[in-house]
Amino acid sequence: MFADRAKIYVRSGKGGDGHVSFRREKYVPNGGPDGGDGGDGGSVIFEVDEGLNTLTDFRHIRKYCAGNGEEGGKKNCRGKNGEDIIIKVPYGTVIKEANSGKVITDMSGDNRRIVLLKGGRGGNGNQHYATSTMQVPKYAQPGQAAQELELQLELKVIADVGLVGFPNVGKSTFLARVTNARPKIANYHFTTLNPNLGVVDLEDAKGFVIADIPGLIEGASEGVGLGHEFLRHIERTKVIIHIVDAASTEGRDPIEDIYAINKELDAYNPEIARRPQVIAANKIDMLYDDDALDKIKKEFEPKGINVFPISAVSGKGVRELLYYVNNLLAQMDDKPIIFEQEYFPEFQASGNEPYTVVYDEKEDEYVVEGTRIEKMLGYTNLESEKGFTFFQNFLKENGILDELEKLGIQEGDTVRMYGLSFDYYK
Repeated sequence: MFADRAKIYVRSGKGGDGHVSFRREKYVPNGGPDGGDGGDGGSVIFEVDEGLNTLTDFRHIRKYCAGNGEEGGKKNCRGKNGEDIIIKVPYGTVIKEANSGKVITDMSGDNRRIVLLKGGRGGNGNQHYATSTMQVPKYAQPGQAAQELELQLELKVIADVGLVGFPNVGKSTFLARVTNARPKIANYHFTTLNPNLGVVDLEDAKGFVIADIPGLIEGASEGVGLGHEFLRHIERTKVIIHIVDAASTEGRDPIEDIYAINKELDAYNPEIARRPQVIAANKIDMLYDDDALDKIKKEFEPKGINVFPISAVSGKGVRELLYYVNNLLAQMDDKPIIFEQEYFPEFQASGNEPYTVVYDEKEDEYVVEGTRIEKMLGYTNLESEKGFTFFQNFLKENGILDELEKLGIQEGDTVRMYGLSFDYYK
């Protein structure tokens, strides 16, 4: 069984405690403090491994823990750092916080390695706390606590074009003809269980990556059969080729099939349903007349969806379809679709750190400051709509907007946060 989803537990290492000790040497009866610092805890690191193409390994091992830092020792000896744990995942893996389903990171594009959870910092030994008035400090700093998370890993295929259609309409045959992929093909429903990827090479054109998404059925958006597992792989595609059996060799109505699957796409994710779509009317070599083909064209071409009659077996009409799709892609942004970060582990770990909200009369501005806010500004992409909305929700959930209103802020007033200025609007 193809594994494209897994749930795991990860924990970084705890920082080692600082040590309390004093010099005890011959001729030095009352030596000063010499407690060493604790070692840093190990971090949880995710790395892309090009040799992996499923999440099968995570079905057998579900718990991943980094090493704890060692306690500091006498004579200013620093404790040993805990070992990092490196978790290898396939390219295209989206890592989510399991309970909320929010994205932590997407292992795609240039993101090939990420420190997901940092190990706890080692505590200072008592040597750091000696002062002129406190020459014999009998305490040391404890190491920082470990961080832990339940994660949901989801593998989403990286492809420019996705093939969709009911089972047995010829998607695997089409993919085998146009690419270097060699999927197993047989005359059975649900033959394809894995998304098959292939590269389409075109003369005098850039070419593109295409994925045969396994056959969908009605109810797939509700998880019927393997619906959710398969629909997940369409999320990154920019163009959808909808393959139908124009000859109705199994008694199915191709027009009804197209509407049924588009309904599933819209129910799963309306954004996917709005992406450019092309209809490949397959099996034209088995058509006895052109009436069926004309009906498909009359139904969908007025809606801006081009219909290409093809035969995946003989190759008739395939070239025209591929060049049309390639031109569509050429008009789009060639950057891969990357899922933006929605969950920030470092903020969750920091807890409810204090913040201040004050009115600066001299500058006529409201000033908001706090450790979590500073971190949030450093990690959030405020240029994106999703990032800015996330930041607004953060301010609301932490009561900062309420504090501003208590101070009498009005629409259009300026709010300053660490060098950034915002206009306030409800």
